[in-house]
Amino acid sequence: MAGRSSVESAGTTKHRVFVSSFHNHEAYRRSWDELFSSILTTVSVEPGEIDDSSSAEYIKRLIQEDYITQASVVVVLVGLKTHCRKHVDWEISAGLNKKVGGYSGLIGIWLPNHPNFGSGKSWTADSTPARLADNLSSGYAKGFDWTEDANKVKGWVEQAFKARVEHADKIDNGRPQLTKNLCD
Repeated sequence: MAGRSSVESAGTTKHRVFVSSFHNHEAYRRSWDELFSSILTTVSVEPGEIDDSSSAEYIKRLIQEDYITQASVVVVLVGLKTHCRKHVDWEISAGLNKKVGGYSGLIGIWLPNHPNFGSGKSWTADSTPARLADNLSSGYAKGFDWTEDANKVKGWVEQAFKARVEHADKIDNGRPQLTKNLCD
């Protein structure tokens, strides 16, 4: 495996993942980096790294070319308002676009502040990014509760990585991309 899919580290596969999150959940994204940097290579957009006043097409192109093409799996950290953020939608869409370096695996991880966390339900459509919900429904993506267990996370990422090939026929990327944030 080479390029965007993984890097070899001491004989083990170290997947590259793109972590998508609402900026209000930056603490969880940073925790992700700290907790899992020994098993994963994380790629994500840092706060302020992309000028939000730029055109939508320019921002989408940056997300695709500078971030998503480097990752084999997109991990969406799902908090209270993640479902209504246009950049999260664009990032998921780019990961599911074969033209953007091939398909990425897709995982949703419910943060402790989300009503589904710990409820036994993996997701509800009204509080999950719609494109992620489409792919949870189709069976392409999987959803999990936030954990600090590296072995669980490594297994989830490996499962999503394999789904890129084994379940690519289940990818649902047909809905129009969000043109604006649906909430503050």
